[in-house]
Amino acid sequence: MPQFNEPRSTLRKRRHAAVSVMRATIARGAQNYDRAALSRLIPVDVEAIAPGAAATQAIVDRLARALRGERARAGHWTYDLNRHIGLAQAHTAERARLAEERRAERRRGPKK
Repeated sequence: MPQFNEPRSTLRKRRHAAVSVMRATIARGAQNYDRAALSRLIPVDVEAIAPGAAATQAIVDRLARALRGERARAGHWTYDLNRHIGLAQAHTAERARLAEERRAERRRGPKK
């Protein structure tokens, strides 16, 4: 627990270490992400999701909205750090999936 008489440089180092750990946790979780678990984070029927960039963009938007809501609860008793981490991992993984789907669509060329 930080002490009030600690120098600012020590507090900055602790904050930097905490941010680094969170980023690494989110990155590792995004690598192991499974879309089937998405329904535990946001209300969505995973089987009904059509493949493609449009559906993935809708999921990314919903995850971003849920993350904003979770951040707004920070400091309140309803805030859940594990849910926040899960949402961030899913958001990172879905954004990577969206980028890949858009690259694949560009390689295929325009629809005729």
